[in-house]
Amino acid sequence: MMTNIKVNKPEPLLFDEKVKSYKNGDNVSFVFKVLEAGNYILIEDFYHSGLELLQELHKYLSKKLPNKTFQEQREYRQQYHRLSNLILLEVVDYKLVVKKSPSIGWLQKLYPENKEFLLSFPQIQGLNSSWQWYQKGVHIPVLRNKIHPYYGTYFPTRFEHLELFDNWLNRYQGSKKSALDIGVGCGVLSFQILKHGFQKVYGTDINPNAIIGLTDFIENTKLSRKIELDFGHLFGKWKNQTELIVFNPPWLSESRDLDRMDKAIYYNNTLFPDFFEGAKQRLLPNGKLVLLFSNLAQITDQAAEHPIEKELAHGGRFLLETYLKKSVKSASKLTKRDQYWRAKEEVELWVLINK
Repeated sequence: MMTNIKVNKPEPLLFDEKVKSYKNGDNVSFVFKVLEAGNYILIEDFYHSGLELLQELHKYLSKKLPNKTFQEQREYRQQYHRLSNLILLEVVDYKLVVKKSPSIGWLQKLYPENKEFLLSFPQIQGLNSSWQWYQKGVHIPVLRNKIHPYYGTYFPTRFEHLELFDNWLNRYQGSKKSALDIGVGCGVLSFQILKHGFQKVYGTDINPNAIIGLTDFIENTKLSRKIELDFGHLFGKWKNQTELIVFNPPWLSESRDLDRMDKAIYYNNTLFPDFFEGAKQRLLPNGKLVLLFSNLAQITDQAAEHPIEKELAHGGRFLLETYLKKSVKSASKLTKRDQYWRAKEEVELWVLINK
């Protein structure tokens, strides 16, 4: 375990006697008035009471807000996020107080000094799902072994861009001494790079959970000699030039204040300029710069600039060597969201070389 960086985790709340309680069968209209006023509600009986209350909250919001276009769905999610996070559960001795609740190992791992506190129901749901993924592992089609994503770390649930990268690595003919994986996350790209014969990967991430989790995962394995990690923005402490730099950046431009997890999804207006400037300094003369991206921003916002096309047109640093794309599978028929753009979405692999 890395001890010099602090893990991101939901901030525990202290118990307040003024918090109003909720049990199955209570008046939900009153509960929603409490939530709309910005006040907390504590679930006191069963875990499923909280689940049912969240379902009622969805029904309540669907009557107030449209939920069809991309922008409308974003507004709906913001409102749901705000209100649902006012619904609380109590934790005592690393366990949920309510009956028939799941056992969540993160409560002890992440809160060793906290014996009694409150967390929101969505936070508990996130911890519970994350614990299941961490314990059971997640199968990634392009990898031989499962990954075990640490809490609060992005991991892929769609694989078309990873398949593009794997196919490109199969045809790669250059030197395989070292590579830089920017935004290493759960290490999927690094594992792909090593699978295809690279000797060393240097990974960075601005999310401390990614560095802590991946360090734990590779500790006491052969991978610990092949992957070196640094907690930092973009290139972190790495200054040396390398033959391969890989970046799977966020695919949508920033449109609101970001929370920690959103940084894996949205990018601000300085990310790509800073990245390309740093990449120019660290890419060997005959090296390859690989970016995994998507046309999602252009589909959902016709005015959106494509940051890689912008760099190639105006940056003066790189030339395009290879451009590959792959259609994204359509959304599940069970989804309630109108994801009309998925039929047009394509993931992209861009290979740039020094100018």
